Amino acid sequence: MFLTKEIKASLIILLTMPSLDIAMPIALFVVIAVALLLNKRVQGKLMATVEEKQFQTKDIILLVVFMAIIISVIAYTTVINPINVFPTILLVIFLSSYTMLLFTFSYVFSNLTKIRAQLLSLGFGIGGLIAGFASFLGPLKDSITILRVAAFFGFAIFCFAAIINEQKKAPNKARWYVAVQPPAIFVLLFILFSGIFNIYSGSFNVWAPYLMDVFGFTFAILIILYLSSLFSWKTVGIFAALLTIMDIILVIGTPVMLGAAHTFTGLGLPVLVYLPNIPIITSSSGILFRGLGLGDFFFAGVLAVQTFNKFGKKTAFTAAVAMAVAFGIWEFFLGDIINWLIPITGRNIGGFPGTVMIISGWAPVIAWKLLSERNKIAKIPVPIELPKEQALPIEPKS
Repeated sequence: MFLTKEIKASLIILLTMPSLDIAMPIALFVVIAVALLLNKRVQGKLMATVEEKQFQTKDIILLVVFMAIIISVIAYTTVINPINVFPTILLVIFLSSYTMLLFTFSYVFSNLTKIRAQLLSLGFGIGGLIAGFASFLGPLKDSITILRVAAFFGFAIFCFAAIINEQKKAPNKARWYVAVQPPAIFVLLFILFSGIFNIYSGSFNVWAPYLMDVFGFTFAILIILYLSSLFSWKTVGIFAALLTIMDIILVIGTPVMLGAAHTFTGLGLPVLVYLPNIPIITSSSGILFRGLGLGDFFFAGVLAVQTFNKFGKKTAFTAAVAMAVAFGIWEFFLGDIINWLIPITGRNIGGFPGTVMIISGWAPVIAWKLLSERNKIAKIPVPIELPKEQALPIEPKS
């Protein structure tokens, strides 16, 4: 789902004159492009983790139905839950899922050369030191600064110890102590800086949108790479059609998607990416930010990867550009579109289906490619075999 957001004023609806934004379309293209460039390199190892299985048509239908049910449950349960037990459970589930995704992905590719494993550990160790020293800065300093510094310094010591241990490690073997570093830094940053657990009380919100965007982009790319191998050209078309229909129903037809988005936003989970509108738009509340859910990034990425598998690199990148351009065009007229839909729906819909914005760029490229290939086949001359002349029997001379 596509939403508009002001960081200083929570979520708002962009009901003003048409406004240009190039930040989110560029971000969408970059995520798709990175996924396309990495897909062939990682596809073999990732397919082994899912035992080279692929979704069938019934699996796609069940997946979309399951997504609709989960989103509806999240939205409605949050509304009727007076003591906030459900959001806490939801937070634990998603935090665990993100952590396992990072660990699984890292472990699959942890059979690095010795020097690369050491450089990776060095990078995370330096990151831990930076986070620890940054905690002493005035805007980040609070009552538990010492605890925060100890946690990040402890993480850095673990990373540096991994570098030493690497000297006696056999090369090209899976390393748990390397794979655990990405999820560990994610959990530490989330717990100690997001403020969700009432631990962080600094004056500068370092988590949203800055760190949340970093992990949001990371998870978007990982999800595309991890799950795109489960689709085929046939099932991705079915998935695109069904998910777009579901998105239209849940965003425009009901307030379900908006409610779920509010829940996730309140939990600080990196399920949406927030970027400032460029050119910058300011109001009394601050700078206008726009948000796009990871599901939309995943949707666009899967379409692009399967396009690459079917038609090749050139068509895939053409589709990626088309999706980004179409997204930007829809975004430009979003305020007018929402204003036009309000009398029809009888309520403020609060957003617009991102899948519609994305598929309107992808579908014309695919239609053009299928048509051009069909014309090429039609123009290929079919060789005509002439009937062979039968040799007449030779009569023997008398």
